[in-house]
Amino acid sequence: MDAKIREAILRQVEREPFAQKFGMKLIGLDDGYSKVEMNFTEDMENIFGMAHGGTVFAVIDEAFETASNSHGTVAVALNMNITYVSTPSKGCKLTAEAKELSLTNKTASYDIKVFDDGERLIASCQALVYRTGKPLPFL
Repeated sequence: MDAKIREAILRQVEREPFAQKFGMKLIGLDDGYSKVEMNFTEDMENIFGMAHGGTVFAVIDEAFETASNSHGTVAVALNMNITYVSTPSKGCKLTAEAKELSLTNKTASYDIKVFDDGERLIASCQALVYRTGKPLPFL
């Protein structure tokens, strides 16, 4: 992966208000690949005291965002299909890993999985981006 792109994305995630709000950390980044961690905290629970679906979606979307923009051009989400498999335990660490499955000039598809710190599958996602061809504005 181009070092300039890697550093720019790492810097942007550190500054991103949404990532900061959820305490997300980008721990792995390569061409078409990303790994993001986030702690599941009490303020992320739903009305049943379980992880809100938006909590799990948030870490998926961060991994998707960083993996799909890792080629140095702006990519925007077209579609995301998420299957919630199990509920994470309170206080656990959630890890989302996005892997690129296909890449064309205009689209790219990704497989994204979320695991808890016990390596239990929490959610699985198939996602598609539109690649604009425009360089990342923060490069």
